[in-house]
Amino acid sequence: MSLKDQITEDMKTYMRAKNTVALSTVRMLKSEIKNVEIDSGELDDAAVQKVIATAIKKRKDAADQYSNANRPELAAKELEEADYLMKYMPQQLSEEEVKAIVDEACVGVDTSDKKMFGKVMQTVMAKAQGRADGKIVNKLVKDAFDGNN
Repeated sequence: MSLKDQITEDMKTYMRAKNTVALSTVRMLKSEIKNVEIDSGELDDAAVQKVIATAIKKRKDAADQYSNANRPELAAKELEEADYLMKYMPQQLSEEEVKAIVDEACVGVDTSDKKMFGKVMQTVMAKAQGRADGKIVNKLVKDAFDGNN
């Protein structure tokens, strides 16, 4: 079953269960997928996962904004929606696993040269393939570069 089919089936399940938060989240996701398909044609599972990753990032950023604005109830709703969307993503790597990938990517790279930062980031993100948060990867790569100065 493709990822889009799974999303459609889950939407039906959430309708039957009257789970309004999950239903509205999945409907919004289907809309976002459809908008991307209108622009670029039919999406495969990898492209759908990129749309889902973007949707998760939007919700986490919104939750941060709500938290900063002292609106914890809205932040909690955004995080709940992000949790429903995480179901469609591959198992996320732990920080230790990401650090191991970063260490491997830094082998043979002059980490005292800040110009190499982008190359290492690109290598790590390619190996993680949506299984790691970009903020965590960025932080760990920065730590690797700062630790060698």
